[in-house]
Amino acid sequence: MSAFGYNVDKKITDVISAMDFTISAEIVPPRNGEDQNLTIEKLKSIIDSGVHFLSVTKGAGGSLRGGSLPMAQAIKDRFNRPCIAHFTCRDLIAAEVENQLMDHHYFGIRNILALRGDPPMGVTDWTPREGGYSYAYELIRHIVKMNKGEFLKRQGFDVNALEKTDFCIGAAVYPEHPNKKERQEFSQIKFKEGAEYGITQMLFNPDYYERCLEELAQSGVKAPILPGLRILKSKKQATVMTERFQCHVPEWYVKALPDGDKPVANVDEILEPFYKLVDQLKKIGAPGVHMFILSDTSTNVRAIKDMIQKGNL
Repeated sequence: MSAFGYNVDKKITDVISAMDFTISAEIVPPRNGEDQNLTIEKLKSIIDSGVHFLSVTKGAGGSLRGGSLPMAQAIKDRFNRPCIAHFTCRDLIAAEVENQLMDHHYFGIRNILALRGDPPMGVTDWTPREGGYSYAYELIRHIVKMNKGEFLKRQGFDVNALEKTDFCIGAAVYPEHPNKKERQEFSQIKFKEGAEYGITQMLFNPDYYERCLEELAQSGVKAPILPGLRILKSKKQATVMTERFQCHVPEWYVKALPDGDKPVANVDEILEPFYKLVDQLKKIGAPGVHMFILSDTSTNVRAIKDMIQKGNL
């Protein structure tokens, strides 16, 4: 327990290493002004599915979603489930980064996914504020220094008894980035600076995941890399994922999906190809899967329960 009375979270790397295969989920905070009780009910159903740990995003693309920190803290303390707090440095200077990270530390949060963060949609000429960070690896470097007890200095103030932080640092990984040199360098530098685990962008093709593992291994990276998945509901949605997010969906997966946009009468029709993808990733060497739950909580909860029961996880 922290000095302020909050439970200290279990590190995600310890959770992963203690299990053969983990099932985890990523949730987004509600839009500002939405009913918090609805969010809690969805969260309860995900927790009750048996999911091994969760992560909470920051509002992406300049969206109006507060609550990432209190949701992560509630998952850890109220629901007693490990949780990763996404942390973006895009609009912060170094002092603000350190202050906000200390808030996480005092709350007992120990798992951070260190991200630069995307600029608001439509903004193409973004530059960091003076004294801010341009890349996620700079944020990772800062967190590592705090873990060593190295904090920012302020003229006229001297802290002698430093309490080190103890964050478990994660990084985003992009297996489908088209430029091989950039793809390798962007990932490798994050782990070189101190990232301890990775979560990929939305992924549907196991071949790209396998290539990612091989490239990281060749550069000496041994950290666990969780593939980030989403349950596809239709052929049209698969096309949207490809066009909007540049995520390649294999032909076998597309063919297995139903036509149209209406909810399917039999949910097994969309879960079977998803399970096939999970099995392929597991055979390649994935330590688990990380499911992006953006909507349709019930289908995701069903999938989590099925996979845990099937694998006796």
